[in-house]
Amino acid sequence: MVLVHAYIEVTELPDGIKFYCDGLGLTLKRRLSPTWVELAGANLPIYLLANRPTLADLGSKQVVRSYERHWTPVHLDFIVEDLDQMVARLISLGASLDRDIKIREYGSIANMADPFGNGFDLIEFTGPGYDAVSRQGKHPSSSTSTASLALSNTGSCVRAEISGSRDLRG
Repeated sequence: MVLVHAYIEVTELPDGIKFYCDGLGLTLKRRLSPTWVELAGANLPIYLLANRPTLADLGSKQVVRSYERHWTPVHLDFIVEDLDQMVARLISLGASLDRDIKIREYGSIANMADPFGNGFDLIEFTGPGYDAVSRQGKHPSSSTSTASLALSNTGSCVRAEISGSRDLRG
């Protein structure tokens, strides 16, 4: 089994803890340093890193870190029980909804960004969830991986999966 940890960079650690704990129901597990914490309540450890250097050293080059809204092909999906309620809660804590909620074969999806510019999705499954896609005889058009974090409104883990998927955002 491959072990996976998720790291999320935030501008200020207290603001990051408030957003991810009060908003998504995660809990502060431990402080590893004044700028690094581990959160619990998901099916994999989530770490917040704050006060990072202005330049990210990528070995062959350096890039300026930006906390404006940015796109990345790697993101987290949080599986929720009540999408509308969760979207409203996270917006009240500084998140943004990138576009209208979309209805897909597997349920509803909200493309969002945290207050630090990091994109993520909220998904509320309906019926069989992702199994509805495979039952329709559709085959993945690529072998990208998606890590889904399953959270109920209380923050307890209710479902976890890492599977090959195709882009269903349209």
